[in-house]
Amino acid sequence: MRNILITNDDGIQADGLRRLAAAAASFGQIWVVAPDTERSALSHGITLREPLEVLPYEFPVQGVRAFSCSGSPADCVRVGGLSVMGAAPDLVLSGVNYNYNVASDVQYSATVGAAFEGAFQGWHSIAFSEGTDAHVVTDAYLEKVLEMLIDAPLGHGQIFNVNFPGCALDEYRGILENRTVSKGMVFRDHYNMIEERKDGGKRWMVEGVYTPEAEEGTDYRAVLDNYISIGIVNNVG
Repeated sequence: MRNILITNDDGIQADGLRRLAAAAASFGQIWVVAPDTERSALSHGITLREPLEVLPYEFPVQGVRAFSCSGSPADCVRVGGLSVMGAAPDLVLSGVNYNYNVASDVQYSATVGAAFEGAFQGWHSIAFSEGTDAHVVTDAYLEKVLEMLIDAPLGHGQIFNVNFPGCALDEYRGILENRTVSKGMVFRDHYNMIEERKDGGKRWMVEGVYTPEAEEGTDYRAVLDNYISIGIVNNVG
């Protein structure tokens, strides 16, 4: 039986994490080590100069061994696979993230960063994300996609990056594999000044403008067109 380690960046209470653990349960023993609160946009950051607090957690899926962690999603994969589980996982799953991780968002995503940590450790790793409008496509096809990718080959430092469209089932168009990472941006950011102080200091707040534009053959184009996007993303080497 496979030992499967699951994490996310939305926090251990996130519904996407619960749904991923439930879908993966038929493929092996599930271990969840996930952040105690949301840790979005931390990329592949890890904790080096303070201890990690790992606590047992009562998870809402039967048979899952679950723990909350005070660190980043990448920390969760490291401490989970190197210590908590007692043996290396056969598979690392990250997600299901609330919002797409496509295009430029891939480099910031802690969902993807956690999967990259698994790949760095030599563990087969898959990141999952979905649109915010609905998750009916995810729920209908998550187990099928898992079955497709669990034993599919990956090279050194590579992960599968999967994104489910946030559309209705009757608008869903299928699965597109071998998607490349779009050069575009889901949100084109700028900063608004929200305070100008007397000492010359200023406070700025980021604001993103949704930009539904992407090249053909890419991850972002696929989900914009209501397809499931599957692509291989390289971390190192």
